[in-house]
Amino acid sequence: MIKTFNLYPPIEPYVQHSLQVDSTHTLHLEECGNPKGIPVLFVHGGPGGGYAPIHRQFFDPAVYRIVLFDQRGCGKSRPHACLTNNTTAHLIEDIEKIRRHLEIEKWVLFGGSWGSTLSLLYAQAYPERVLGLILRGIFLCREQDVNWFYQQGANRFYPEYWKDFIAPIAPEKQGNIVEAYYELLTNSNEVARMRAAEAWSVWEGRTSNLQTDCDTVNHFGEPFHALAMARIECHYFKHNAFIEKNQIIQNAFAISDIPITIVHGRYDMICPINQAFDLHTALPHSKLIICNHSGHSAMEPEISKTLVNVTDEFAEFLG
Repeated sequence: MIKTFNLYPPIEPYVQHSLQVDSTHTLHLEECGNPKGIPVLFVHGGPGGGYAPIHRQFFDPAVYRIVLFDQRGCGKSRPHACLTNNTTAHLIEDIEKIRRHLEIEKWVLFGGSWGSTLSLLYAQAYPERVLGLILRGIFLCREQDVNWFYQQGANRFYPEYWKDFIAPIAPEKQGNIVEAYYELLTNSNEVARMRAAEAWSVWEGRTSNLQTDCDTVNHFGEPFHALAMARIECHYFKHNAFIEKNQIIQNAFAISDIPITIVHGRYDMICPINQAFDLHTALPHSKLIICNHSGHSAMEPEISKTLVNVTDEFAEFLG
């Protein structure tokens, strides 16, 4: 099939589902492509980012059964921006519930940023259910990784954007920005909450690409998206992502037999490349592809082209 702008042409889902996973949360999910194809799950970032229609286009629809879902509290899943029963353990089990609901024996997981985190954690919990992992913009969710973007590190490269990011935070509270943002994002003051949500989300949107992209920034600043992204991300990062210290690296042995390809931008300022290198070192059988002219976003031209090549390679390997 002819690819347009590195991606496969737009497609529509052949079925959509509402899956109630507990007394609070109902997940939105869809399937597209070939119903009898290789099952692949798209695991979006954030947490709280939701998926977009363009994410269907990383996969050849003739050979993949493409499953996409919105994690708890974001996108079309309900209730929106809800933090109740919203932890990493819940999300791992949600993925397993989706697999069982769709009667899929094994599948490929495709995840970037937080989606790489969650894909790795699911694979470590259920290695027997994973055909392979395609990972982009590795985020290991260690304290140092969160601090780089939300305390000290990335601010040195984007001082003008950082000034806007910390504007909602009182100077005396800027020693722990995640904690200070959590207070604002869970506050009953709706105006303060929305101002904080926009500032938090726009900081990420501005730094996602090698060259700041206005469309990306506008998407991240849209109130519905920003509220879920900011509240859920801050909730997770305040609680150390609800995982043990360095959990992914320490449990790497559990996925040592799974085919894994890692794609990472050399100039990723949200999730610096040392995280991909640390993961690759812990999983020496994995394949690491460094995109030397790219930042963080999956939509960076070099990264999107590489990811499509990888899904094509996996299709040949697994087909």
